[in-house]
Amino acid sequence: MAFYFSKFEHRRPPPPLAHSPAIELIWQFLVVVALILGANYIRWRWTESLNFDALWFAIPLALAETLAYIGLVLFAINLWQVRDYPRRPPPRTLAECADTHGDDDRPISVDIFITTYSEEEELVRLSIRDAKAVRYPHPIDMRVHVLDDGRRPLMRQVAEEEGVNYITRSSNIGFKAGNLRNAMEHTSGDFIIICDADTRLFPTFLEHTLGYFRDVDVAWVQTPQWFYDIPEGESLPRCWERKAGRIGRWLGVGVQRLVGPVRVGEDPFVSDAQMFYDVIQRRRNWANAAFCCGAGSIHRREAVMQAALRAYAIKVDKEVEKYASDIKDPSLREDFSGAMRTQVALETEFTPYKFHVSEDIYTSIVLHNDVARRWKSVLHPEVESKMLSPQDLLSWMIQRFKYAGGTLDICFRDNPLFQGKMSWAQRTMYLSTFWSYFGCIWNIVFIAAPVIYLFTGIPPLSSYSNAFYLHSLPFLLATELAFMFGMWGVRSWEGKASYLSFFSINFRALWTVLKGEKIKFPVTPKERQEGNFLHLVIPQMTVIALTVAGIVYGAYRVFGLGHSHELQSLVVNAAWGLNNILVMLPMVRAAQWTPPEEDTPAASATESARIA
Repeated sequence: MAFYFSKFEHRRPPPPLAHSPAIELIWQFLVVVALILGANYIRWRWTESLNFDALWFAIPLALAETLAYIGLVLFAINLWQVRDYPRRPPPRTLAECADTHGDDDRPISVDIFITTYSEEEELVRLSIRDAKAVRYPHPIDMRVHVLDDGRRPLMRQVAEEEGVNYITRSSNIGFKAGNLRNAMEHTSGDFIIICDADTRLFPTFLEHTLGYFRDVDVAWVQTPQWFYDIPEGESLPRCWERKAGRIGRWLGVGVQRLVGPVRVGEDPFVSDAQMFYDVIQRRRNWANAAFCCGAGSIHRREAVMQAALRAYAIKVDKEVEKYASDIKDPSLREDFSGAMRTQVALETEFTPYKFHVSEDIYTSIVLHNDVARRWKSVLHPEVESKMLSPQDLLSWMIQRFKYAGGTLDICFRDNPLFQGKMSWAQRTMYLSTFWSYFGCIWNIVFIAAPVIYLFTGIPPLSSYSNAFYLHSLPFLLATELAFMFGMWGVRSWEGKASYLSFFSINFRALWTVLKGEKIKFPVTPKERQEGNFLHLVIPQMTVIALTVAGIVYGAYRVFGLGHSHELQSLVVNAAWGLNNILVMLPMVRAAQWTPPEEDTPAASATESARIA
């Protein structure tokens, strides 16, 4: 069966970023300078620059800048240093990676879980075949299991044809987490590899990851997720030549000589995960805080079960204590607690993988918070599998909303920062993750601020004087220079731009959680959805339209109405607004993006509406 991604099978993942101690030292020096300048800027904003005639405007903006600065500090701590976990040779037997003192001198057993619900059966067949091709230099008991929550006869047939185990269940309780728990009840491997339906393991997966488990405290290893079907786009001259002929090509060549190579349609949905895995996650290794991201991870079964049992026991004890604490008589309280503990234990769900939309990061929190065992996590820097990226804006938004909503739900419902036995470094890393999703609040202020000024002429600062430039420009320049070295080797503009343009998705997720609504468990479609998706970017188009109108009106007020004293303020806010427009445009273009060539039909409009 032909798939759209068949033409990308030849692609190979990029190698991990090379670690340069010199570059790291420059980054650390520059970011300390930037943070000092930033602290001085925030001090100046609150003590010397507020416009007391418009505190309704001045205070929210100063507060937004302060909260964003806190996020900058957390991000700097996250990126502080690269300390890769030491690679060790693959173990021969379980005794080499288990705390058993040589009693388990037998081959290691591994279960490969391929979770599926409604994905194309032939797509899952590809994942099965790649899982079967995983090699290991020593004898090993490796079994592949298809975990089908769709209960499809055709999926069972594919599993039987490929000679792998087929596991299903009568209900979909807990969705993917429940699917994993059910599979654990029917398997017994020492280690578990988690794959999505489209996760294609490389033959080297086990050979490169099992060595980490020689450290008996390592609970799981996460490998980078690499989307091998990301559009490469086409050069600007070629694109403009198609639309305007030879003149377009000449213009495209001229633009590229000024700004460097430009590719149109390249990664329209900012799916490239290299910055997240190779920079953000990888640099959490030093703090033992790299969290699980689901697909492409391998888990020690013992760790998952032990941590789940302890969390289960703690939950039961807390529930019993809540009701028994009011009983004054010690003997009566003890009898009541014993009787109630049995009842509560029966009513409390035991879940090795928490029934949650973000069961992967939840599992990380449970293991990092284990009060009796200091479990370790590892981010393995090399790509060991390939996956499919969203091929349309609807699928992409489903995925991003699920990420944001799941993480925020954990923050509000079961925040790990105030419980358990995490180190301060681990808590800081999780705080950084949560804080990034709250950024939608102050990003709305940053988007609205120039528009408010351009239409009203009311500045949030007492004046755009020399003091403003002396405090802001050194901070901004030092920050840009520092993070250029901090993210050396990775394209970072798209990531920084998307952090601002995602404001509507993250804010909707935040509002959903605050209302107490449960985040759904939608499966990200693996085929491109057909239709017009401009309605999904109405917030971004509104920002663009209001900012353009504000710049026009602001220019009219300065040059047409003779308010020449506002020229300096107009320039600052127009530049600010233009930056906001630039970061919104990629999402608007993504809503209209279609592959240059359609090798397979897209999903129907009916299916698209169902998923939405």
